[in-house]
Amino acid sequence: MFNESWLRFAALMIFLGVVVQSHALIVLAALLLTIIPIAWAWNRVSLWRVSYERGLSERRVFVGETVDLSVRVSNRKILPLAWVKIDDQFPSALPIANKTLAPSHIPLTSYLNHRAALSGFERARWNYRLNCTQRGFYTLGPARIKSGDLFGLFEREWLSPRTDRLIVYPRVTALEDWGLPPKDPLGEAKARTPIFQDTARPRGIRDYRPDDAPKHIHWRATARRGALQVKVYDPTISYQWVLFVNVATFPQAWQGTDPALLERVISLAASIAYFGAERKYAIGLIANGTWPESDQRLKILPSRNPDHLRHILEALAAITSFVTTPIETLLRHESSNLAWGATLVMLTGVVTDEMLAEMVRLRQVGRRLALISLDENWTPDEGALEGIAVRQAKSEK
Repeated sequence: MFNESWLRFAALMIFLGVVVQSHALIVLAALLLTIIPIAWAWNRVSLWRVSYERGLSERRVFVGETVDLSVRVSNRKILPLAWVKIDDQFPSALPIANKTLAPSHIPLTSYLNHRAALSGFERARWNYRLNCTQRGFYTLGPARIKSGDLFGLFEREWLSPRTDRLIVYPRVTALEDWGLPPKDPLGEAKARTPIFQDTARPRGIRDYRPDDAPKHIHWRATARRGALQVKVYDPTISYQWVLFVNVATFPQAWQGTDPALLERVISLAASIAYFGAERKYAIGLIANGTWPESDQRLKILPSRNPDHLRHILEALAAITSFVTTPIETLLRHESSNLAWGATLVMLTGVVTDEMLAEMVRLRQVGRRLALISLDENWTPDEGALEGIAVRQAKSEK
């Protein structure tokens, strides 16, 4: 690399050349003084019109699937690049087939390294296959690009700010694989199901009654007939599930985390959410975990929107093991904000007395609850949990 010693060295060669009357030393010094400004100018424009791009075949996949990744660096100018080095930040949890990632000082992050030499208006491309073996909300990039002059005297660096997002959803399996009844996992068919008017299915109009909601008044029909008229809708049965996901895998948060058990709990939640969405249930999700790089816990209110399942799966892909609050505290605070007819479904890998006490209290005031446990060390007491649908799930196949 260039520093002021090069100029001192050139001046020394000129002085010695004059002293000993050596034309070779003088020519060598002159050549060095000529190369230095050329190399400096070359370095100044080396990264001009250089671009770096990533391409993903899919941006949302499930655990076990693969994604094709292509990266490309382009030199869109006539001046060649004698060398270019690219250090692209890459999640360590995404292994690349036939490529070893370089270590990084950033936790859970590695570097995808590339080196190339490009002539004018040339580009280089590398293709990889990612094995998505672990759920997550992954960010690819930014990339640090270095280049310089042909002689290696100067070096220039540019940080490409563009990042790409890859979401790996948790594994979704049939409820039979969890040992749950495939037709009625929560005992809903035996319970009283609320019947509502479906505003998406209008049937006609009728005269207004004092107990009718003002929002159902048909104003045009009222104007025509001279008397208040209201819209009539076909009835529908509404199932509403709110999944409470407990990310704690030990009775006390300070005891640590069991990653394998946590992944099973999240996979179970994804499987139940998928089951409900297929049957047009209104599904919600509340967890005592957080979004990545945030202290905000996950909360998605129930909905039957076609895109709602995607939002739930994205939240489950992103959820971390950091426990914001005990699940029984979260259940107590959030239950008052949920529809009275909703079924509150507790999904947990560890069952505690505090959790059961809160569920019994809510059942006594009339809430509908279900408990699906992956805790192999807990045996349910049906008498103490009367009125609560209890299921012991097992690991998926």
